[in-house]
Amino acid sequence: MRARILRFANQLHESYWFVPTIMAVAALLLAAGMVWLDSHHATGWMDRLPWLYAARPEGARSLLSSIGGSMIGVAGTTFSVTIAAVVYASGQYGPRLLSNFMSDRGNQVTLGTFIATFLYSLIVVRTIRSPGETAGEPAFVPQLAVLVGVLLVLCSIAVLIYFIHHVPSRIHINSVIERIGDRLIDEIDQRFPVFVGNPLDEGEDDHRIPDAFRPDADAAAVERRAIIRAKRTGYIQLIDDEALLETARESGLILRLQYQPGDFAHRGSVLVEAWPDEALDGDVRTVLRTAFAIGSRRTGMQDLRFLIDELVEIAARALSPGVNDPFTANSCLDWLGAALSDLARRDLPSRLRADEDGQLRVIAHPLTFAGFIDRGFGALAQYASADMIAGKRFLAALGDVALSCDAPARIAVLAAQARAFRDLADGALRGANHAAVLERADELLRALAQSDYKRRLRDGRAWLGGTA
Repeated sequence: MRARILRFANQLHESYWFVPTIMAVAALLLAAGMVWLDSHHATGWMDRLPWLYAARPEGARSLLSSIGGSMIGVAGTTFSVTIAAVVYASGQYGPRLLSNFMSDRGNQVTLGTFIATFLYSLIVVRTIRSPGETAGEPAFVPQLAVLVGVLLVLCSIAVLIYFIHHVPSRIHINSVIERIGDRLIDEIDQRFPVFVGNPLDEGEDDHRIPDAFRPDADAAAVERRAIIRAKRTGYIQLIDDEALLETARESGLILRLQYQPGDFAHRGSVLVEAWPDEALDGDVRTVLRTAFAIGSRRTGMQDLRFLIDELVEIAARALSPGVNDPFTANSCLDWLGAALSDLARRDLPSRLRADEDGQLRVIAHPLTFAGFIDRGFGALAQYASADMIAGKRFLAALGDVALSCDAPARIAVLAAQARAFRDLADGALRGANHAAVLERADELLRALAQSDYKRRLRDGRAWLGGTA
């Protein structure tokens, strides 16, 4: 259930209707409150201020009608501009970036401000009474409410000026890449090294894995696996790891996850395998199934691969023959290098996760440094290897990641990636471009082959600051 609640909260964050709706309701309450204050003679202080002239019924009605009409017109215009910007950005940078613009709080507040001002004016103008308009009722002009309406107009003008600046700045490609890169770095900071319980060292604790989950399990052991299947089709958006761990501990189960956030599951596919099967009842099955939130698209809530894929998609589009924009690809490589450099300094969790008592409870998909490097640099290699500008920045980003690595195994991963990129560039480039990229690749490989590779990289001309 918690997974579904978190998914719903994320959907609200990425919707255009939620914030404007809240602001519209607040405007209705504000209008009612201001009219109530006016009706209880709380505006006597305004008579003592000579620059606050009391409005007559016709003047107040005309003013509020003008405010309401203009605000709904401006709201329609800003909504059209927003939709046009979203369509342009999704077509230019990729349709998967649409959620980034949908969740933009500035656009939501702008639309909500104009709608709220319109509704406020509409409610207040209905309370104005001219002399003799209603039998037995005196004339009534909510002076304080009218004043607040004028203040809302001033706020709306300020928001309009902000919006005019905000839209072009948000669709600027560097701003788009920066938001994705920042979120990727933040997610890395939040997720590692903590992930689903306490880690177990696989080298020493492999014996804790039940025979039913071992590759060489016999038929009798496999039959003791219980299976929890998906009831809908879509992408795994969120996994409630706390619910999985707590349920496994309370029921005495060991769970093996078949999917991770970002994977596509169809109805009937196996989400979780549980052992032993006799400890699993209907209620536990329901809890385990609802720990997975499935939706129509991938999100960045728990899926680091999705955020990496967004950077890769922008860079790949930029390096396509129809666009041919290597400098946009360079920006993506810079942020990708920064994120993976941060990841290189962290311990990635074991796939074996234990409860507070040290008992194995969850077997998850392994998260490896090589997997993340291949997801980012490996996916971009075929595009960057055909362009000299992007190719040199690709190798520089690999070098930046190496400067954050201390583990020899991770340096070997980076060296293998550099060798693979060199082979691709060797076949894709010609002439001076070919020589420049291969020279840079050889320089990186020579440095990574030495024990003092960090000093060699810092001394190398390609990894000095200001090489942009």
